[in-house]
Amino acid sequence: MSRLKIIAGNWKMNCNLSESEKLLKALVNNVKPKNGVVPVVCPPFTSLALTASLLKNTPIQLGAQDVSEHDNGAYTGDISAKMLKSIGVQHVIIGHSERRQYHNEDDQLVNSKIRQVLKAGLKPIVCIGESLEQREGNNTEQIIRQQLTGAIVGIAAKGLNDIIIAYEPVWAIGTGRTASPEMAQEVHELIRSELSKLDQALSKKISIIYGGSVKPDNAAGLLSQPDIDGALVGGASLDAKSFISILEAA
Repeated sequence: MSRLKIIAGNWKMNCNLSESEKLLKALVNNVKPKNGVVPVVCPPFTSLALTASLLKNTPIQLGAQDVSEHDNGAYTGDISAKMLKSIGVQHVIIGHSERRQYHNEDDQLVNSKIRQVLKAGLKPIVCIGESLEQREGNNTEQIIRQQLTGAIVGIAAKGLNDIIIAYEPVWAIGTGRTASPEMAQEVHELIRSELSKLDQALSKKISIIYGGSVKPDNAAGLLSQPDIDGALVGGASLDAKSFISILEAA
């Protein structure tokens, strides 16, 4: 079954307004529509409104890097899914390893955020992945099952249909280390197998993307694997030429 290839650029805490505008204009002027490939950019909150305006009538979709688990209220500094939707956001990254590590986000909170995003009609990009210690301890499968189950528990098939799973081995994020295409495929196959236990037909439709030091020189090998349906790109997404090269490899 043909699945959409999602190439999402996570800018993290980079790019002020002028830097965002420069990068976006380079992307808008050079990204060409490609059947079955969905480019997504995820700038910081301060650049979301600008990005939404610059991406109008382009093939590039807009994502946010985080969201609150609440609808509204006295939650200083938080941004709700409804607020994101109101300015044109279409995707939201949830449970990124840096949120889990630096902000102590657990599976229960990830699940709550996914529910908010789905309720608002947005598509969550749900991140799961093991640390170096967990991989070296042969606990990768256990951690993947635990995080996947915790993230989607209680979510009906209708909601799962809109979820994108991102496998991001923590040991390969920002380290320059990358899982080999075969290593990544092994975990992606595991994730799809776990999803098939919930709904076999649905598991064949869900896009499972890879994140972890994806660059132009390794993108083609990763994206050629049967269960790797795109990439969550970090540092390379801050350079228009590099990001476009990854898009072209999809």
